[in-house]
Amino acid sequence: MLHKSKRSLLGITLCIFPFLNVIGQIPVNGFYPKKNSFTLAPSYGYKSYDQFYRGSTLSEGNPAGLGEISSSIISFYSQYAITNWLSTTVTLPYISVESEDEALDPVQNVAQIDGIQDLGIFLKAKVLEKKFDNFSQITLGGASGVTFPVGNYKGGGVLSLGNEAITVNGSAIFQYSTPFKIFSELQLGYSIRNSNNFDIPNAMLYSAKIGYYNEFLYVHAKLDIQDSMSGYDIGTPEFANAGGPAILPETEVDFTNLSFDFYVPVYKNTLGVSAGYGTTLDGRNYNKESVFSFGLVYTSK
Repeated sequence: MLHKSKRSLLGITLCIFPFLNVIGQIPVNGFYPKKNSFTLAPSYGYKSYDQFYRGSTLSEGNPAGLGEISSSIISFYSQYAITNWLSTTVTLPYISVESEDEALDPVQNVAQIDGIQDLGIFLKAKVLEKKFDNFSQITLGGASGVTFPVGNYKGGGVLSLGNEAITVNGSAIFQYSTPFKIFSELQLGYSIRNSNNFDIPNAMLYSAKIGYYNEFLYVHAKLDIQDSMSGYDIGTPEFANAGGPAILPETEVDFTNLSFDFYVPVYKNTLGVSAGYGTTLDGRNYNKESVFSFGLVYTSK
């Protein structure tokens, strides 16, 4: 029963966080799918904000006075298990961003923009697995990957789809599972960002998760943290002199996000539906936003 429950949930690596910060955390978790299994998960997310952290100070509006800004994100996620311990993940989001007040972006001179953002390709490997007599289990793994722009978007401006960066990510993943199907998970990672047009800060990435699963249900709560290594603070003379909204990718973007995800299989443990909610708890040069998402998950046996 334990193995059956796990197989039905192996595709549930698509979490709400990619909608909170599409260029943020690595989209993998501590479960390892069975060899040759395949997961496809299209999803839709909606987020909006009318408050913004200028530096570390929460303020109304956004850096350019565009009023409430909303985003719709259609994301495609796929995962294939090369072996029982090695899998690959591919992500691709399509994003639409707009000012609800129809105010024009000061850099791009538009009130709405949409397009494909960044293609992400990741590898995840299980390094160690230890089972105990009480049926609890620990696993240790690692993941690495790269994301790069595939859409012809501009990184500068408030309504930009992304930061135009080629990003190389790496993380270590620790998971502890109990015989009661409750699990906890920790990730520690680092993100290297490189762009021809911007000096984008690298960042440390942290996440902590606690969840529960059985053959009928999967649910988890997750805390995601980004700590940038450098960058400008919005609202300072240095930011204004360097270019203002035109160099937003060069700001020090820190955040703490909390998300909740829910999944239920609906057909023979191969097709299911997911839903999620996320919110920003704290930030620096970052949106204070709320996110809702739902999606379909197909996993081959």
